Order: sequence, then C-alpha cells, then structure tokens
Amino acid sequence: MAHKITDECISCGTCVSECPVEAISEGASHYEIDADACLDCGACAGVCPTGAIEA
Repeated sequence: MAHKITDECISCGTCVSECPVEAISEGASHYEIDADACLDCGACAGVCPTGAIEA
C-alpha cells in the first residue's frame, strides 16, 4: 500500500528529493504521493520534519 501525505504537511519539499521514483509532487494544499508510482519504501517518511507521511 502506498504512503499518504496528511494535512500536517507544510509543503517544505524535503520528501520530494528522497523519492527514488519521483512519485511526490506539489498538490493544491500540500504535497501528494502518486499511489500508482509509490514503491512503499518509506524514504520520504524518514525525512519528513512534521511526520505528515503515513504508511
């Protein structure tokens, strides 16, 4: 199951460069993860300063 970015996201962009498949992009209110592209590796969650990325 793909990771998800919650409303706790402050749109800092830290997670974007960590994604090995470029599945994270800027959404309307915060960054979003493309569930079809996500490998569920957790690299993004490990660097999120607000803990906004959940499995």
